[in-house]
Amino acid sequence: MFEKLRKIRQEKNIKAKEIAEKLGLKTEGAYYKKETGSVPFTLEEGKIIADIFNMPIEEIFFENELSYEDKTKEVS
Repeated sequence: MFEKLRKIRQEKNIKAKEIAEKLGLKTEGAYYKKETGSVPFTLEEGKIIADIFNMPIEEIFFENELSYEDKTKEVS
């Protein structure tokens, strides 16, 4: 998920500093800690980022993966 977040940010040419400011973080480094997964994002922060990127929050933060159990079930 975190590589995806960084990739989207870079593709949209949005600086980490800009996102940090919009999240109310004191430093760009504080944002990088979140982007790399060292510190978790809050749901509110996720919503702000989704708004900045103009994308659904699910597309950024949630993987579209099936559980092992779902993968082993046969489709009827």
